[in-house]
Amino acid sequence: MGLFDRLTGDDAPRVAFFGIDGVPYSLIEDNPDVFENLTAIAEEGTAGPMDSIVPPESSACWPALTTGVNPGETGVYGFQDREIGSYDTYVPMGRDVQATRVWDRVEEEGRDATVMNVPVTFPPQRDVQRMVSGFLSPGVDEAAYPDELRETLNGTGYRIDNNAKLGHDDDKTDFVEDAHATLDGRFEGFSHYIEQDDWDLFFGVFMTTDRVNHFLFKHYEEDGEYKQEFLDIYSKVDDYLGRLREMLPEDVTMVVAADHGFTSLDHEVHFNEWLQREGWLSYGEDDHDSLTDISDDTEAYAFIPGRFYINLEGREPRGAVAEEDYEDKRTELKKALETLEGPDGRKVCERVVEKGDAFRGAHDDIAPDLVAIPSHGFDLKAGFSGHDEVFDTGPRNGMHSFDNATLLVDDPTARIGGDTDLFDVAPTLLDLMEIDYDRGEFDGASLA
Repeated sequence: MGLFDRLTGDDAPRVAFFGIDGVPYSLIEDNPDVFENLTAIAEEGTAGPMDSIVPPESSACWPALTTGVNPGETGVYGFQDREIGSYDTYVPMGRDVQATRVWDRVEEEGRDATVMNVPVTFPPQRDVQRMVSGFLSPGVDEAAYPDELRETLNGTGYRIDNNAKLGHDDDKTDFVEDAHATLDGRFEGFSHYIEQDDWDLFFGVFMTTDRVNHFLFKHYEEDGEYKQEFLDIYSKVDDYLGRLREMLPEDVTMVVAADHGFTSLDHEVHFNEWLQREGWLSYGEDDHDSLTDISDDTEAYAFIPGRFYINLEGREPRGAVAEEDYEDKRTELKKALETLEGPDGRKVCERVVEKGDAFRGAHDDIAPDLVAIPSHGFDLKAGFSGHDEVFDTGPRNGMHSFDNATLLVDDPTARIGGDTDLFDVAPTLLDLMEIDYDRGEFDGASLA
């Protein structure tokens, strides 16, 4: 549906969704002078914190947010997943998302969706109005469809992502400048198509917020050297969202959401190193760097973030744990994780979730047996190369949190409460657009 159709009588309501990856709601709430525009939406519409998913990792979160179902249905559990019946691993891409995206439902209704920079959407779909893929895409030329979109974005300075490697430097000047440039290009691309006004659903994501949080969040929370630069970046994000809001026609509802929260990082926890030291994991050779290198007597291994797999006989190719011993071994590992303390005496895991309590669906055959939700301050790592210590620190000083993700709906009748979570977003968007669906198709419920 285009502008001409609306002028001739089709006045179905529309939605513009803007993702702000990893932005905690408390950041907005505590800084109304920085977030003047988002504060206005909160006051004039509905806003509040919401929970993320298990695990709170962007590669799993965005497929869940855009489909309304858990990883057991989407088939994506994190940045790295394991092939069925194999120790081979892969990085999930758009084609690996097995559930129906919200924009596909819009297109099925004969309406149009413009989708820009959503993580885990590469390669771009050719059955939507237009799409430029986000995180994990190699570049605009490969990620944008159709040609008109590619040509337009290349002329605006649009980037898929900013250069996170710059955040590893002690001097964050180049990182901050790169973040600003990426935001500028994103706004130019978004505003061009917002003003073109030929879509029914606009769905765009600012990924830079997540990058900034990873390297500057503790500077913000602890009045560090780059606190002002951190706030300046967010002032720009808020300004751009305010300007985009002003561009929207009256029949469009604006929704702003994050896929997870954020908090300061105190300790990285290298769980495969911990599993090795505790006797759960071993390697066949001294030189090892992947899951395929584990030995035949390994009983458990880990993927980021905090996903634990029992090396189960009949499921894994060289499973060492018999099926009749599975429950006992999982319970033993769960208890060990629940009681694990960090160098400062705090519990590493806020809670440990069993597979059946988090994942259900046609694609739960590669689901982790346990997922540890970290206490604030502990970033759960994995890797198979080995580390000198279980606990250490790296260049990042911010980490994802399960709680405190942002949700704002520019509609005072929306309801955001204490049980709101990421699964509620997709049905809410469909209700705002007056698109029918079966409530049983979603793990969440509409807030509209």
